[in-house]
Amino acid sequence: MNIDDAYEWCEGITRREAKNFAYGIRLLRTPERQAMSAVYALARRIDDIGDGNEAPDEKFAGLQLARKEIDALDPKTNDPVLAAVADAQRRYQLPMECFGEIIDGCMMDVIGTSYETIDDLVKYCRNVAGSVGRLSLAIFGTDQPSVAVPLADSLGVALQLTNILRDVLEDRSLGRVYLPTQDALRVSCAPDLSGPGPEIARLVALECGRAEQWFAEGLQLLPLLNPRSRACVGAMSGIYRRLLVRIERNPLAVTQGRVTVPTIEKISIAISSLVAARS
Repeated sequence: MNIDDAYEWCEGITRREAKNFAYGIRLLRTPERQAMSAVYALARRIDDIGDGNEAPDEKFAGLQLARKEIDALDPKTNDPVLAAVADAQRRYQLPMECFGEIIDGCMMDVIGTSYETIDDLVKYCRNVAGSVGRLSLAIFGTDQPSVAVPLADSLGVALQLTNILRDVLEDRSLGRVYLPTQDALRVSCAPDLSGPGPEIARLVALECGRAEQWFAEGLQLLPLLNPRSRACVGAMSGIYRRLLVRIERNPLAVTQGRVTVPTIEKISIAISSLVAARS
């Protein structure tokens, strides 16, 4: 597998599938953009196994196969995604155990895990998104890893909580309820989200406040990054932060359809992040 072709394959997946992620990585230098695309493509592959239409046993088998392929990563593979990840791992010393954490999170989805407390949900978020933050940080680089790694993890939690709030209806239709049972009972909302829209909106409003706290912590990562990486993270987190603000302003909206950030706003956020990083 020609490594340039492998990276082009991964970048194609990222352009096609990563509606928010792609805005940020466009601001990186080519080597970092390629490595980030490889990480995204493999994480996406794992997610697609967990979110597929197959029976749970087949999903488990697919996830276990993915784990074996990652553990025995072969740079000479003909699989473009694995080839690109192997090259990125060589160049940036990726913490490959993070892909195992993503698989663990997907297995929780397949099982249909419910979350009693916010701490339980945060553990899931760390698996599926904090892990991506740590992989990304390896590519970005930092002079203060002991400080930056937990902040990257926290920013991943913020992004995943925002995703969960956006996708309340879609996840419920799949039999998945992520919002914590204790929080639901606290605001008199049915834990299975079977109640009316205003009831669910109260719970969503509560969790928006939690996501805000994780953003406040995670965004402290930005000064620890080089300008290009800071622009990338600023753009990605800025888009999700704008999405969270939209949900905060009208929590009921997530019970009526998918809340999104218009493309023109995403472009504006990306440009502003680039300008801010250079100043």
